[in-house]
Amino acid sequence: MLRILTIASLIAGLMLISTASHPALSAKEPAPLKTHEPGQVPKTMQGLPLLFQENFESGNADHWEPTDDSAWKVIHQGDNHVFSLMKKRSKFEPPVRSPYNRALLKNIDVSDFIFDVKLQSTIPDYGHRDLCLFFGYQDDAHLYYVHLGKKMDDHANQIFIVNDKPRTKISTKTTAGTDWDDEWHHARVVRDTKSGSIKIYFDNMEEPVMTATDKTFLTGRVGIGSFDDTGNFDELLLFGKQVK
Repeated sequence: MLRILTIASLIAGLMLISTASHPALSAKEPAPLKTHEPGQVPKTMQGLPLLFQENFESGNADHWEPTDDSAWKVIHQGDNHVFSLMKKRSKFEPPVRSPYNRALLKNIDVSDFIFDVKLQSTIPDYGHRDLCLFFGYQDDAHLYYVHLGKKMDDHANQIFIVNDKPRTKISTKTTAGTDWDDEWHHARVVRDTKSGSIKIYFDNMEEPVMTATDKTFLTGRVGIGSFDDTGNFDELLLFGKQVK
């Protein structure tokens, strides 16, 4: 009887170790993201003025234009509000192969800019787990975007251009992948139109994780979303040179 109990205890212990080593991503409840306090948001960044800030504490997303309204919703996360992409695959069908889930900032076009975003992936882990940031957005078939994907390949974890044909990789530097978990992360897009430089930062704001050089679109809108996953967005800041 003692030996049976010992074996049973050992199996139970191994089960506990296994569970601890591989937690269920869908069951985890991340801590809410702290919002900026009044006066904490910088008025300029790298010489560019603050044009827009958003923390969704109004409870609405009136400044945003989703390509599918039914895919997006402002939700509570603890005491915080976030803009949540709820559908893995929205009803929007892009004219050419490119992300399905998009929400564009209304009424602001920029040339040089810094787009600063807090973001959280909410999909169970897999190889192409992703969130995207859009910029230089002319229309649904002419834009840039960065795909922050779990594992890098020619169609993931790259900077892309969409120019009336399926997305094309333009990255000159990237990483093996974006290390997604269930926590909040910090991303930033920095654009200089004179040189054509595009720099992408993720958590570490000192060293870009991706770079590209391209001058096809020198102005445009910015936006948030995913190729075909879900996620939350908050604390969006746009610094830049606004154009008509």
